[in-house]
Amino acid sequence: MEASAPGRARRGRRQARAAGFPLFRAAVLLLCAFAAQAPPAVGQLIRLPRGFHLSKDVLKIVGSPNSPVKVYVMLHQRSPHILCVTRRLRNSELIDPLFQWHGPEGKVISENSTTHITSTGSLVFQDFEESMTGVYTCFLEYKPTVEEVVKNLQLKFIVYAYREPRFYYQFTARYHAAPCNSVYNVSFENKLLQILSKLVHDLSCEVALLKSECHHVKMQKAGFQNELFFKFAVSCVDTEKEPKPCEDLNCDYSRRLSKAKNLIERFFNQQVTVLGRRAEPLPEIYYIEDTLQMVWINRCFPGYGINTMKHPKCPECCGRCAAAAAAVRAPLRVRRNRRVCGPRQSGLAR
Repeated sequence: MEASAPGRARRGRRQARAAGFPLFRAAVLLLCAFAAQAPPAVGQLIRLPRGFHLSKDVLKIVGSPNSPVKVYVMLHQRSPHILCVTRRLRNSELIDPLFQWHGPEGKVISENSTTHITSTGSLVFQDFEESMTGVYTCFLEYKPTVEEVVKNLQLKFIVYAYREPRFYYQFTARYHAAPCNSVYNVSFENKLLQILSKLVHDLSCEVALLKSECHHVKMQKAGFQNELFFKFAVSCVDTEKEPKPCEDLNCDYSRRLSKAKNLIERFFNQQVTVLGRRAEPLPEIYYIEDTLQMVWINRCFPGYGINTMKHPKCPECCGRCAAAAAAVRAPLRVRRNRRVCGPRQSGLAR
């Protein structure tokens, strides 16, 4: 025997602080009107913001006489200044310094449209490409003082190309449902996805259904009820096919996806508000309050992966897999990291 309508209503009603939002109210009313094709039942929500932060490279990077220094450059962006000095020499006076840079294949680097060497010997990349990844060596000749002999120094830098991760949000929500074999559940599912898709359409985002299941649930200290378990993903169309990332703030992937997430959370919040104001019995199919949950999922482009052991200074960078490995393995004796590098997803529930 199912729990009584008043009991279910008490369980499913909570005063929502948000009010207004004509777009949401219209969508919720449409959804409720569609669902109100049979008798009463329950409601639930959780607000889970997720902040995303990617560590940034410093503007200037110095070398080390003891080991190669790792440098991370985002694709199609300008690199930090890579200095042909150590930390100690940077703060010292150098007499008649001479600088020479060699690329991954050992060739002397000359200035071109993508590579610039400053008057003080710093190497700067413009519009960094995947093919530019590798080991760069700087040869420095200088005198500490006029009386001393010329000293030579060799500094190595491993330059990695990386992309910022593209991520999406995965939501789960539960609805009180009609009997599991009812066609109303299928129709409701289609209507819900249609409304969610319209909510985020103007942000160039999309909603994809991952799973929809109907179950017979035994309630605590009550009878059974039918519930729909929805799992759907929200992502945005990005510019990964374009040669350069979008520079307009309005088309920033993270910004658009965050707005889409907020729209969806408000939509479910409004369902609770509308149901709480109903004088008549609850519809047969309706959102169960406090069942909306969200998982932040991180993904890299094909050929890139996140490896915090190998790249501790860039823990959320999608680095190019096996970058510079062949060039570095023998001469630099860099320890090979055995973690598999490739497209990887990492989720964090909040």
